[in-house]
Amino acid sequence: MNTGKYEKVCYRTEQREENVLLRNLKSGQTGYSFGCTVAGETLQVRLPDGSLDSWQRDECTEISSEA
Repeated sequence: MNTGKYEKVCYRTEQREENVLLRNLKSGQTGYSFGCTVAGETLQVRLPDGSLDSWQRDECTEISSEA
């Protein structure tokens, strides 16, 4: 995910209180964003099983809801 897309996802997550569906490009896992750490460029993600994880900006992508 490039910097511009990361900033948009963080804005939607933290300012508009949206949970953005993401996919981890390394593991293939999906999860919903619930926070961002701008200094470390990470996204906090809630996985389908309810557990929490933190993904680097460059290892994830938004899954489009327009499929």
